[in-house]
Amino acid sequence: MNSRSNGSQVAVVTGGGRGIGRGIVLELAASGFSMVVNYRRDAEAARDCCRQAEALGAPRALPIQADVADLDDGRRLAVEILDAFGRIDVWVNNAGVAPESRVDLLDTTPESWDRVTSMNLRGPFFLTQTVARRMIDLAERGIVAQPLIIFITSISSDTASVERGEYCAAKAGLSMVAQLFAVRLAAHGVHVHEVRPGVIETDMTRPVHDAYSARIAAGLSPIRRWGTPADVGKAVAALASGAFPFSTGQVLNVDGGLNLRRL
Repeated sequence: MNSRSNGSQVAVVTGGGRGIGRGIVLELAASGFSMVVNYRRDAEAARDCCRQAEALGAPRALPIQADVADLDDGRRLAVEILDAFGRIDVWVNNAGVAPESRVDLLDTTPESWDRVTSMNLRGPFFLTQTVARRMIDLAERGIVAQPLIIFITSISSDTASVERGEYCAAKAGLSMVAQLFAVRLAAHGVHVHEVRPGVIETDMTRPVHDAYSARIAAGLSPIRRWGTPADVGKAVAALASGAFPFSTGQVLNVDGGLNLRRL
């Protein structure tokens, strides 16, 4: 258990039941946080994740349904968490969707754009507004020390992929959202960081698994393997440990070195 995490501290992971979200939940649980596992549809996956979290050391793990793209649902989520725990120490904006199909940039539809940006950009922005206000109040009342907000973005924040332009645009926007909230909230003692995963082995990447496996083997990233949800979870847990008290607005790449410029 790290110096920051104890049974009284609460971490929330949106989209926490599966994939990268589950990897984050389990690493934070192992660090001693009580966990809220937000989910949109898959209740059983969220309940199973909570069971695993408690087995790993979380004093309590609670699944809560809410669609973060729905602003009213997002506000309800925050209220239910505070009703259940009375505090929020760490909030991880992880929930997101990929385009339903990869198409050429010139064929991207308004419907796909709206679906992806609503979940991946608009929803997290306004949900973070709500959470930030709550965290400021909790910090001012001395209930929470060093509250933390983390945005899970993507290598697509700054790497163009013309077959999923709406996803890249949403993640690039979310990277700026993280910077904006880092600046706005610093005076209130709320720290904000961005974790930027690379090619991570999840359900979302399953349709391109063979293609990316070949590219990874050929040297797509200096570390020649797929990333795992646990890799991302360990990065989040490191930030949540409280080991960076004089840092905010940082980008932590979890991508096997994919971001490095190479000749």
